[in-house]
Amino acid sequence: MPNPPQLTLPTGHNKLLLHCCCATCSGEVIATLADAEIEFSVFFYNPNIHPEREYLIRKEENKRYAEQRGIPFIDADYDTDVWFSRTKGLEDEPERGARCTQCFDLRFERTALYAHEHDFTVFATSLGMSRWKDLDQINGCGQRAANRYPDLLFWTHNWRKSGGSARAIELAKREHFYRQKYCGCVYSGIRGQESGIRS
Repeated sequence: MPNPPQLTLPTGHNKLLLHCCCATCSGEVIATLADAEIEFSVFFYNPNIHPEREYLIRKEENKRYAEQRGIPFIDADYDTDVWFSRTKGLEDEPERGARCTQCFDLRFERTALYAHEHDFTVFATSLGMSRWKDLDQINGCGQRAANRYPDLLFWTHNWRKSGGSARAIELAKREHFYRQKYCGCVYSGIRGQESGIRS
């Protein structure tokens, strides 16, 4: 299996805010950045994840692994009302459609705001590690969020390349990460299957 690439941040940048989702996707990203001695913090903002017990499992796994690697972990609000408002009317959209764009926009706008307010010059996300996600869609949303601030850049690094996907699977097994069966969204294949989920 290829070794992780020796990463450096884009020219002129030295401090990264990493938006993370589940540990299965973010673990390898965190490990690669830490091994490259890049200064970064993990930002967990995912109001799309339902039900709340699912959200808490994913958050705690991310937190545990970040702290294990000595990486600061920022726990943002679980403001589900904002997410439902943002995706209203898009409940029946297919995966990778307009609902996903709105979801990414919301999460990245919050990440970009935190980055801007706390002197991070670049932000990235672990969302692109999943083969179920559209990288062009993710990058477009990330760049749009970063464009709100003149001092901020969204890093479009492809974490799947150079053996990243295979290393992510091995790391997930080694760390015994919880392996979820859906992205987290109440509309993504689990609608009606969980009691108490708002729809």
